[in-house]
Amino acid sequence: MTTFGFIGAGNMAGAIVRGAVAAGLTRRADKGGAGHRVLVTSAHGSAARLAQQTGAELVAQASALVQESDVVVLAVKPHVIPGVLEELSQELAASKPLVVSIAAGLSLEKLEAMLPAGTRVVRAMPNMAAAVGESMTALAAGSAAGQEDLDIVEELMAAVGRTVVLAEKDFSAFIGLAGSSPAFVFTFIDALARAGVLGGIPKAQAVEIVAQAVAGSARTVQAEAERRERGEAGRTPADLVDAVCSPGGTTVAGVVAMEQAGFSCAVIEAFRATVARDRELGA
Repeated sequence: MTTFGFIGAGNMAGAIVRGAVAAGLTRRADKGGAGHRVLVTSAHGSAARLAQQTGAELVAQASALVQESDVVVLAVKPHVIPGVLEELSQELAASKPLVVSIAAGLSLEKLEAMLPAGTRVVRAMPNMAAAVGESMTALAAGSAAGQEDLDIVEELMAAVGRTVVLAEKDFSAFIGLAGSSPAFVFTFIDALARAGVLGGIPKAQAVEIVAQAVAGSARTVQAEAERRERGEAGRTPADLVDAVCSPGGTTVAGVVAMEQAGFSCAVIEAFRATVARDRELGA
């Protein structure tokens, strides 16, 4: 059994804890069942509410949480982390837990410099879809972390979606692909729904239609990728575009119009701007 301790109980920590409970990875404190333990603490009332909602165990002090935890998840704002780690330096040095950071903008190098020498660190970057169990989370291991450390963090984060292990140098690109891209997709959904209003469909109904169409399209891409992983003939996104575009049909007319308006170039520029800004902030 692994004991996970969450320092901070905001939206992302709450999503991960709820996902772990829903996936059956944890035991409820009041049930005494098998599984991992989850401890939570925060400087505000959010940890108490999260514990009440999920059955996680509330710990009053972060120092006590570190002493009891095999894995300490830093789920506070990035600017708060230096102070938290300084306060807990003795407990971290004594207990030697695996430390997991879900904070944006703090590199493994910076985290390791703030922690006792030799601390095992894994950086995890989920996106907002963790709240509905559909996150895409990137993982990167620090210099002292091994495969077993990655495996336990992957198990935890898989409770809220899919995971991928990346070199940390690729995290800026990952932000463009998964961290910021939900906003791009939401913008597309809203724009197409507004087009539906132009065509006479009420906005709420148009949003429902487009959202399901997007969800179904994404699942189709995943299903084709899974076929390729099994050694079968799976289609790429470009192949799927061709499959929908009948010669002289409505869809190809729409695709050509999108490209003439600069759709693909706009998407690529959005990615480049996101990556550039992330590198500026992390400099």
